[in-house]
Amino acid sequence: MTTIVGRKIIVESCAKMNQASPKGIFYLVSTPIGHLKDITYRAVEILKEVEWILAEDTRHSAILLNHYGIVTPTKSLHQHNEAERLAWIIERLSHGDHLALISDAGTPLISDPGGVIVPELLRAGFLVKPVPGCSALITALSCAGLSSEAFCFLGFLPAKSSARLTMLEHYQYETKTLIFYEAPHRLLETLYALKKVWGGERSVVVARELTKTFEQFQRGSLAEVCDYFEQHQDQVRGEIVLLLAGAPERELSLIEAERVLKILLKKLPVKQAASVAADITGLRKNILYALALRLGGESELLVDEI
Repeated sequence: MTTIVGRKIIVESCAKMNQASPKGIFYLVSTPIGHLKDITYRAVEILKEVEWILAEDTRHSAILLNHYGIVTPTKSLHQHNEAERLAWIIERLSHGDHLALISDAGTPLISDPGGVIVPELLRAGFLVKPVPGCSALITALSCAGLSSEAFCFLGFLPAKSSARLTMLEHYQYETKTLIFYEAPHRLLETLYALKKVWGGERSVVVARELTKTFEQFQRGSLAEVCDYFEQHQDQVRGEIVLLLAGAPERELSLIEAERVLKILLKKLPVKQAASVAADITGLRKNILYALALRLGGESELLVDEI
């Protein structure tokens, strides 16, 4: 089964073969995000016991493996070869080998490789097991000082500025804490984009170099944090997690009202638009009328006429 005729054919044939008793186990092993000691005893045991370790960057992972005396052979699995590795992985599992997937840092599949392989293995009937541990987004959230009751993880934002803004605007009214990963060379550009969409007052946290020697949590308003990194560009390096406070409910109501008014004002006069917007949002008509005027509507009527 070393030749890929088509991924679907391979997966379907393996599913039939493994319906009775899937053989090898595919482990998803979390590794440290910085400090080498942030790994579980079980993770070390699994990495020593499996027949193969699939690593995002075998040279990078060698530092961790050597530290714990793990001599299991490694093979690369990254975004550019993930689909190509499927046949080999299925062949090894079918022969009873246990495999482990690790990323450069943290939990596999969380903005890391594995998203192509795992669904296919599950579809083929193989057992996929997690070995939990570090995750940069949870580590950052726990110490950010923002609400952790509910959050929305968006991974890496699009590299192109127009696509980035479009995505951010989609979450403009989100009340949950928003969490992003970002590359150092795009940090300031992303902070400017956040400021453009949410204004300068929203609270933000930049978590950098987590668990490492130069770990940093830079907290403040978007305006303050933008200013800080403009003045300390030498610190814009390392792995970065961005956390943005969600919209307060009151602010959300006004933002939503503005959105509704912009639509209504294209078709209706100010007074009627304010009245309809009041029915939709539940806000007072005089507040909405004043907002409509600020948005550029006609101003023949006075607020107290409503």
